[in-house]
Amino acid sequence: MNQTAPLSGPETPVAFAPVAPATAFADWRDYFALLKPRVMTLVIFTAACAMIAAPGILHPFLAFVAVLCIAVAAGAAGALNQWYEADIDAVMKRTANRPLPAGRLGANEALAFGILLSVGSVTVMALALNWVAAAWLAVSILFYVIVYTMWLKRRTPQNIVIGGAAGAFPVIVGWASVAGDTPLMAWVLFGIIFLWTPPHFWALALFMEADYSKAGVPMLPVTHGAAETRRQILLYSVALVACSLVPLPGITGLAGWGYGATAIVLGALFMAMAWAVFRSTAVTAPEMRAEKRLFKFSLLYLAILFGALVADVWLA
Repeated sequence: MNQTAPLSGPETPVAFAPVAPATAFADWRDYFALLKPRVMTLVIFTAACAMIAAPGILHPFLAFVAVLCIAVAAGAAGALNQWYEADIDAVMKRTANRPLPAGRLGANEALAFGILLSVGSVTVMALALNWVAAAWLAVSILFYVIVYTMWLKRRTPQNIVIGGAAGAFPVIVGWASVAGDTPLMAWVLFGIIFLWTPPHFWALALFMEADYSKAGVPMLPVTHGAAETRRQILLYSVALVACSLVPLPGITGLAGWGYGATAIVLGALFMAMAWAVFRSTAVTAPEMRAEKRLFKFSLLYLAILFGALVADVWLA
């Protein structure tokens, strides 16, 4: 799954659009937008599923606190990401109206907001739940902000591959908040999200390639072209489906056949769509129906797979 071309971004400097100066028009909706609520929803759901699947029982109030801490930490990482990437966001069409590039919030406000939420979420997790969960929560924030946002995103098309760990850490946090440790099943769930991230985001990047190219972000379609991106999507899809089958009875037995049957069916559908993307020769975004179909299905895939894990635990 390694690319053969150099892992570097475009050599031509990109003239970033200036970020508009902050105005006095910010309200709660702008601060809420900093949290990346759409991303946060999936993070909360997968972490909550991990909490339910983990052995042990939490008092409902403590379970609520754990989910809240994970949500706030995810939002904090999103705010710090937007603080650092305001220049890129100002260039890209789909992000130009975010609070910072649009001038509704200043950089200092976004930075302070992100730091406050980060420290608060980790501190509350440590005091209310346990230090193992708090430590992994801190790692998840630092990984997303420092490793992915500051180090990888502008330097290598491997940004999404390595950066995928940031979205996978919340299931570790969720599991540890209940069980106080991180056994094999927690890391299998981590692996599923980690391997899911490249085909999910590269499908998006294929029909958003012009935006990434304009912003100088070295996403795989920009640096290696559509054909290589489609090949990588197929390879990572194979790895994803294989990882999703690890908990099956007869392999590790970490989950039952309710989860197993769901994983097999969803895996077959995911592979069929990944194969369609691999075979696609579409050039323009309107033509990329297979790519858009895989991107949308990938969200449904993760939600149903984790939902099946919860159902498996409840029915056991």
